[in-house]
Amino acid sequence: MKALAIDPGKLEIALVQFAVLYRDGKKAPMSTRSGEFVTLRELRQEVGNDAARFFYVLRKSDQHLDFDLDLAKSQSNDNPVYYVQYAHARVCSVLEQWGEDPAMLHSADMSPLTDPAELSLLQKLIDYPEMVEAAAMELSPHLIAFYLRELASEFHSYYNATRFLVPEIPLRLARLGLIAAVRQILSNGLKLLGVSAPAKM
Repeated sequence: MKALAIDPGKLEIALVQFAVLYRDGKKAPMSTRSGEFVTLRELRQEVGNDAARFFYVLRKSDQHLDFDLDLAKSQSNDNPVYYVQYAHARVCSVLEQWGEDPAMLHSADMSPLTDPAELSLLQKLIDYPEMVEAAAMELSPHLIAFYLRELASEFHSYYNATRFLVPEIPLRLARLGLIAAVRQILSNGLKLLGVSAPAKM
């Protein structure tokens, strides 16, 4: 750093733990001594880029990672990347059923939202900028992955208990505005992690 005329105090070294791969519930044999290992390219080919990125970022870099290949390929709520992407796709589906221009939701009146689940979702959305800043300052992208998983969980619960296309226009627009904001935050967060946000699944 000194030779490059850069302040050595700016150098930060992140320690990274080995990942252990599991397939069919069994540990995949790997050994650096014998040269037996699975490359990241092979991992991405098997589970896809999205799952590989999301699973890796779910742990702090200095924490041990058990990577379940079968879970990463599954389309179930136990698969964290599928769970988050599915929340995004669900919002897209509701807005498509609505059929109007989502831009009109930017100015929607949110005052009809009084249900505790709605207020909790609103607070979760408010927390997003502060969380991203903390993740950047602490070099901790796992905070974004944790946040997205929590937001997706709250949304799925709300989705399962709520009608969005209700006859009352103010309530309909407020609820659609809320879930459109959820979609935007999910999309932004996934983009920061280099993970896609599909509209259909």
